[in-house]
Amino acid sequence: MAYRSLADELFYGGAGGGGKTDLILGLAATSHQRSLILRRTFPNVRGVIDRSLEILTRAMDRYNESLHIWRTSDSRHIEFGAMQHEKTKENYRGRPYDFYGYDEITEFTESQFRFVSAWNRTAVPGQRTRIVAAGNPPSNQSGRWVLEYWGAWLDDKHPHPAKPGELRWYARIDDKDVETPGPAPITHKGETIRPRSRTFIPALLKDNPFLRDTGYSAILQGLPEPLRSQMLFGDFRAASPADPYQVIPTEWVQLAMRRAPPEKVVPITAIGVDVARGGRDKTCVSPLRGTVFDPLVRIAGRDTPTGSESATPVFAIYQANLEATKVKADVNVDVIGVGAATYDALRDLGILARGVNNGAGSEETDRTGKFKFRNIRAASWWALREALDPERGADLVLPDDRELLADLCSPRWEARGGRIQVEDKDEIKARLGRSPDSGDAVVLAWYRTGTGKVEFGPSIYD
Repeated sequence: MAYRSLADELFYGGAGGGGKTDLILGLAATSHQRSLILRRTFPNVRGVIDRSLEILTRAMDRYNESLHIWRTSDSRHIEFGAMQHEKTKENYRGRPYDFYGYDEITEFTESQFRFVSAWNRTAVPGQRTRIVAAGNPPSNQSGRWVLEYWGAWLDDKHPHPAKPGELRWYARIDDKDVETPGPAPITHKGETIRPRSRTFIPALLKDNPFLRDTGYSAILQGLPEPLRSQMLFGDFRAASPADPYQVIPTEWVQLAMRRAPPEKVVPITAIGVDVARGGRDKTCVSPLRGTVFDPLVRIAGRDTPTGSESATPVFAIYQANLEATKVKADVNVDVIGVGAATYDALRDLGILARGVNNGAGSEETDRTGKFKFRNIRAASWWALREALDPERGADLVLPDDRELLADLCSPRWEARGGRIQVEDKDEIKARLGRSPDSGDAVVLAWYRTGTGKVEFGPSIYD
């Protein structure tokens, strides 16, 4: 079913032992002229290469060990590669292939997948182009983007769910994936956009006659949950195991997203602002009503190239709240880098915004009083962690937002010399493939909001 699928972008995944790697190798060896097969790290690529050596046994098939390229007897080119680091994707810029096979897709970032796949093309008449992503359910938050990308098949809350193998068409409009009625081109702002088709087909051990009777299922049955459900049944709903050094446990964030807000709606008390100017990052605005976070406002960085333009949506939210409730909300802006201009613009508009310097030192302590923090960034993230604690927190209510979930659950922490340190933003960007703008905006909104739920020492605002 997967081999014969007509989808431009197929996700074949689920349980362990479903033949995912063999599908990719089989398509490259029989249906395409130029193929690139990728794993995130090269040690993992070695296993795919070893499997190819078992499959490609024709007399004239030749494998070049130094280049990691097969040249088959029927003139096919099959190349193996890896993208361990986010920037490694640049190595594949401008190199066209009619077939891309991503083995263990959830190990890749979304930006790596989108960037490299942009060269899925051919000049050979009659040669089909296609992308196949194979993998198990994500084992951490950074791989959960696949649940949104193939949401019609994998998201229980999708408003228009699809059946396995069913084709759906999507167009990229204003940097968003938009489902279209079919493959017919659409016109947007004078541009003709041709949708591409996607589908998902589940892979199960029982579908693979070469492994199903070998006892491999007993190994999968012995795994701890949730890995057992993920690998044995291909269950994408099974929770990913949390990293023990995750700043905010996944379950705490999910609980806050499921929590019902109080009946009484209060005015906006704080607004967190994480600024982007140009590029792929987003300017994110997080309005907070006491302990309830409103849905985030996200604006593409290219649409907020100056301080005044990034200040405009913040001012609109602030002013509407002021006119309706007479409450002056705290406006907390990350002033490192491009945020300084936004801070100045808000001040010029009459808003006494607070500039948060995340790199500044901190003498605050955690709730126990035992640990101090390396800097304001660590203190502010830990403040949100403590507020989300189900037992002793503030009963925060978060919007049900998959991007926010990934952002809040990505940072890791460690203790050095009695101080808590949260990993740098660049490290998180490398893992997520994008900036955690939404998470940072929520952290900024909560930090020093005057809710009475979190106490801090002397102000670090200017």
